Amino acid sequence: MPLDISVVVPVYNEAGNLPELHRQLADVLGGEAEFIFVDDGSTDDSWAVLGALAGSDERVRLLRLRRNFGQTAALSAGIDHARGRIIVPMDGDLQNDPRDIPRLLARLDEGYDVVSGWRVDRQDPLHRRVPSVVANRLVSWISGVRLHDYGCSLKAYRRSVLAGVRLYGEMHRFVPIYASWQGARVTELPVTHHPRTRGVSNYGMERTLKVVLDLIVVKFLSSYATKPIYVFGGFGVLSLVLSVVAFAWMIYFKYLAADPKTFIQTPLPLVSVMFALVGFLSILLGLVAELTVRTYYESQDKRTYALWNAEDGT
Repeated sequence: MPLDISVVVPVYNEAGNLPELHRQLADVLGGEAEFIFVDDGSTDDSWAVLGALAGSDERVRLLRLRRNFGQTAALSAGIDHARGRIIVPMDGDLQNDPRDIPRLLARLDEGYDVVSGWRVDRQDPLHRRVPSVVANRLVSWISGVRLHDYGCSLKAYRRSVLAGVRLYGEMHRFVPIYASWQGARVTELPVTHHPRTRGVSNYGMERTLKVVLDLIVVKFLSSYATKPIYVFGGFGVLSLVLSVVAFAWMIYFKYLAADPKTFIQTPLPLVSVMFALVGFLSILLGLVAELTVRTYYESQDKRTYALWNAEDGT
């Protein structure tokens, strides 16, 4: 049965926070909502606590991953099993405030498809805030989607903008980018952020590097997923041009330089051959990638475009 709202909460060792989070969600949202808790391989009592919550509230639905797959996989599992027409992901550590959810929903009613939370007064240590600011600006610059806080888990999506989205790595934070590139209307809203009072943060400095690498993947997929020859072929042509330049330079040293021994002292023959090989291999790789892309789309009858849905305005 379709519902209005599905709140998706990835959980990893948050046993002490779950009862209070459930109480706050129950106070804020009515009967036309479901609370999907995804246990991402917790090693504490989180699953037992979730079982008790599910027994006392029929709105609670539980998913349990076989091991710790990470927040992105847990969120993806929750989205796949959600029944609501609006999906609201959030953290399970009580740093997101459920009282902000109605404000996110109100902004959706203004005609937006994605509303992203913005932790204006972020309650995290400085060593986490500074890399986050740098990463957010970098993501906004590369993607062209101007948001202040991609890392905030509290967001609201219309289900239609998540259709067909598959998340890998740490890419859950980039869903607004995917949606925007497909024509969705994206905005952000300042939300409350509380300090963590129980449990241990599962975020580390290494995530900054992961975000940058995932961003490269996202940019590649958005710009060249259906035309990989432009990347591989472009690099191949550049390599061939450099090979020709190195070869011409080599000929100059061989026959026109004042001292012919200069030719022997340079690595230009090897450089010319190396760039030629790299160029031809890159072009061939681009052709293989083109065949793979066409097989992928045509075998599954996928489209390389998105139509406007007049029924729900998305």
